[in-house]
Amino acid sequence: MRISASAPTRIDLAGGTIDIWPLYLFHPGAQTLNAAISLRAHAWIEERPDERVELVSEDIDKQENLSFDQLPDDQTLPLLAKLAHRFGARGIRLTTRGQSPAGAGIAGSSALNVAVCGALAAYTRQTIEGEALLDIAKDVEAQVIQVPTGLQDYRPAFYGGIAAIELHPGQPLRVPLDVDPRELERRIVLCYTGEPRNSGTNNWDITKRHIDGDQHVFDCFERIRDTAAAMREALTRGDWDATAASLTTEWENRKRLAPGVTTPAIDSLIARAMASGAKAAKVCGAGGGGCLFCIVAPDDAAAVRETLADAGARILDFRVETTGLNVTRE
Repeated sequence: MRISASAPTRIDLAGGTIDIWPLYLFHPGAQTLNAAISLRAHAWIEERPDERVELVSEDIDKQENLSFDQLPDDQTLPLLAKLAHRFGARGIRLTTRGQSPAGAGIAGSSALNVAVCGALAAYTRQTIEGEALLDIAKDVEAQVIQVPTGLQDYRPAFYGGIAAIELHPGQPLRVPLDVDPRELERRIVLCYTGEPRNSGTNNWDITKRHIDGDQHVFDCFERIRDTAAAMREALTRGDWDATAASLTTEWENRKRLAPGVTTPAIDSLIARAMASGAKAAKVCGAGGGGCLFCIVAPDDAAAVRETLADAGARILDFRVETTGLNVTRE
């Protein structure tokens, strides 16, 4: 038997970082906006003739062969090991591969997590409803990175599409947005800056400062919340100029959260993109490196892509992905 699973990554349009528990509880009306994209994370499970658990990451060229009892303490591939243990999987070879660059800021680790959870649930024949599966993914990832995780990234991986995640007390609510995926696609240029980043570091510093009562951080989150609401309205009425204006405001407030959110290299790339016709730009995820994306008029997309490539960025081709987690049994 072979189980195959895949899940999409995402572009975070607005409202990121505020989705970390418990920060959103202090900002009523908090929400994030994101679009799933076709750079998928993949996982495969094959049976072994024994009770060992073989873990293989093709992205980082690492491999482990462990007994079930060794899984919780593995430090080589800790996310895969902890997930296999959580689902009670034995006698398997679990292989993973992602299509996004390392440290890209487009939630590659969350997409991989969801794909692995889907594969393991199918292999062990456990029926786990969507939100319960995402709770497992969130909690195990927090155990691995040892800082709180955000809530938004697991949902585009599971559901796909373009959506708002409304961050109410209790379970977050995913609300699909009435936005034409192809129209959004035509207006986004996505590139990898060449600088990987560590979201756990930036986000934990920001979270701690917020919990400690830093008024500057609190005010930034208030503006980020309000900007996400404004962008949601602009997107759903097809007002691309207003969407770009909201993205500019989002990026300015995000840069104010912490010094490491932007870098001279990122600033240079964004300046070049704007000079070649981009209407707005921001870094994906927590910042500090990874990917950035620009909102452009469709007629200007080629020029912006060429400018970013000439500056050393790697252009990433993608589609807005309307399908989320996909699991098949062979």
